[in-house]
Amino acid sequence: MSLPRLIVPKRHPDARGWFAETYNEARLRALGIEDRFVQDNQSYSQRAGTLRGLHFQAPPFAQAKLISVLRGRALDVAVDVRRGSPTFGKYVSAELSADTGRQFYIPIGFAHGVLTLENDVVLNYKVSGYYAAAHEGGIRWDDPDIAIAWPVAAGAITLSERDRLLPLLKDFDSPFAYDGAPLAPLAAPETF
Repeated sequence: MSLPRLIVPKRHPDARGWFAETYNEARLRALGIEDRFVQDNQSYSQRAGTLRGLHFQAPPFAQAKLISVLRGRALDVAVDVRRGSPTFGKYVSAELSADTGRQFYIPIGFAHGVLTLENDVVLNYKVSGYYAAAHEGGIRWDDPDIAIAWPVAAGAITLSERDRLLPLLKDFDSPFAYDGAPLAPLAAPETF
């Protein structure tokens, strides 16, 4: 049973700047994050207000994600899309930035969306499954049943054509099973 959560690698500052171990499988396992990440992806968004999502990859190629911002700031969102979940369609969100180093863990069964909050944002996505185009899926970013409080006016958001055509939650037949853990508010970031 995994839920979205915030983690932050410990930074070791000195006169030059700082050093951080941004991924350590053993330390994440000690925190209860047991996914094995097999692929890293990066995205660059030129303009503030660029929205990617709400995306997932369906079983048997489902992906847990560990998201970090390498440059800039972004709002990351995880939406519960597990059929039978008492929190189906509910979401949690967190601001990530290169300055804070926070990372957002999104387990399988949650759709992911990200909105850039400034220009020239670079994100890194560690994923637990290899990319499988035939299993890509998503839910509309502006679904009224989810009602995400995006901090940018709808008319100022930049979307891909693919994301404009994603289905609404009410038209979505979820391939993800509920595992017995309802979505809860995000706790304070855990340091590793």
